[in-house]
Amino acid sequence: MTAHPSVDERIGALLRGGWPRFSDGERRRRRAAIVEAGASRDADLVVVYGANRSGSAVPWLCGWPVSREAVLVVDAERGEDVMFVQFHNHVPLAAELADCDVRWGGPSTVDAVVDELVARGAGSRSLALVGPIPYPFHARLAGVAAGWVGLGAEYTRLRLHKSDEEMDWLRAGAYLSDLGVTALRDGLRPGMTDHQLADLIERAYVPLGGTTHIHYLNVTSMAAPTRGVPAQLTTGRALRPDDVVVTEISAAFHGYAGQVLRTMTPAAALEAPFDELHDVAQAAFDAVCLAIVPGATPAEVVAAARVIEDAGFTTIDDLVHGFGGGYLPPVLGSRSRPAGPLPDVTFEEGMTVVVQPNVTTPDHRAGVQTGELVEVTASGARSLHRVATGPWLSAGE
Repeated sequence: MTAHPSVDERIGALLRGGWPRFSDGERRRRRAAIVEAGASRDADLVVVYGANRSGSAVPWLCGWPVSREAVLVVDAERGEDVMFVQFHNHVPLAAELADCDVRWGGPSTVDAVVDELVARGAGSRSLALVGPIPYPFHARLAGVAAGWVGLGAEYTRLRLHKSDEEMDWLRAGAYLSDLGVTALRDGLRPGMTDHQLADLIERAYVPLGGTTHIHYLNVTSMAAPTRGVPAQLTTGRALRPDDVVVTEISAAFHGYAGQVLRTMTPAAALEAPFDELHDVAQAAFDAVCLAIVPGATPAEVVAAARVIEDAGFTTIDDLVHGFGGGYLPPVLGSRSRPAGPLPDVTFEEGMTVVVQPNVTTPDHRAGVQTGELVEVTASGARSLHRVATGPWLSAGE
């Protein structure tokens, strides 16, 4: 049995420090970056949209984790940013946490935003739009300005490289994720439902202020497997003594999540074909991590995982994807299950990616997963997690 993950004092201080804030310098850096991105498209008003806890640019720029609806206006000309928030009872906390002028969006957020843009002279200015803006909202914004451009791709590029402060928050998320996966390992027992397994995971990090990004589980028989990849929903299925549990767990520290993937069983050992699947998955993980160095191309990383196909297996999930501020480029599948055309991007120092070989039989009825969030450093990939690799066995303990 591996030990529980440890936490260094810097991350511990973050977890104990109440609602955390990035430094003034970090916030100025981000605002300057989005203003520069807008200027590169000849736009000096940036409108950033989020709703229903979606739209990562709003918290990245002003510190408010989107609840119902939030629209941030960044004005490069005036330098006076304002955010409109729904609902009215969300305004007090938003005003406490965000570092901009916070107002209620009124009966109609789009009306409030349009009025503000008109007051700022949008009729002779160009807007840069970021976030999942609904079509009717988008149409109103486009109609009030002299012109508009989408800034989503530029914003995504800004999120690929993490600052030192962001790396600390990601390490906190990784620590919380490690707590979740080790609690699952230590607590799973035959007879427990997958609902109860999910509860084990959450109880490990919620008392420290962590929140759930995802916890996907695959609970299936080793003798007669039916699924090769973790599922997004629990079903109430009870764990049996000869089952395998395949996990993908991300707990978040104020929007910054780790991601750890492990395979475990209450049995004494993994049985065929799961033992071979896991050996291949671990070999693929090691090879991909060795290939991820500054300057490496997606083609080189995918080629490093050829052990999967050489062993007669394939994948369902992505092999590698950027992470930390969203599901980011590069998103890479395996040779036998591409995720699309290989992107025109190279790995660079300061990027964070999840390496997660989900190795399955060709019929996808049996599969394992292993992997975690890693940082691309000058010397290669370095894990942000502190738990041992699998498989994890709990029988006889």
